Parts: sequence; C-alpha cells; structure tokens
Amino acid sequence: MRSVIFYTAARLAIFLATMGVLALAGARGFLLLMLALLISGVVSYVLLSVQRDRMSSAVLSGVRAQRARFRKSVSKEDA
Repeated sequence: MRSVIFYTAARLAIFLATMGVLALAGARGFLLLMLALLISGVVSYVLLSVQRDRMSSAVLSGVRAQRARFRKSVSKEDA
C-alpha cells in the first residue's frame, strides 16, 4: 500500500511543479491545465517507471490475495 501512496504523491508533485513552471511562463486557464497534464504525464512516465512497477506488483499481489480469500470462502459454503 505504501508504494501506491508514494507513486500517487509523486505524480501529484510532478503535476503541481509542472503547473507552477508553466504558470510562471505565462500559461493561464485551460491551456495551463492541458499543458501541465501532458507534460507531467510524459515526465512521470520516464521518471517513475521503477515506482510504477513496484505499485503494480503491490496491487497485483493484493488482488491475488483477495481472490484466494474469496475462493476459500466459496469452498467453505459448498462444503
């Protein structure tokens, strides 16, 4: 769960930093928002690849554990 929170916080920080730089450069309104989304998405894709992999493995292991608990509870009901 920690990796999910860290990745989300890092994405948000990159977005806000990009938005700040673009605002200082003179972008306003809708253009500011769209440029910040685009640029921060590309930067996050490059810089956060390791964290994204950690997050996806944490999510996958959580899903697998939940499925295992579900199968176990279904098998108990059938017995």
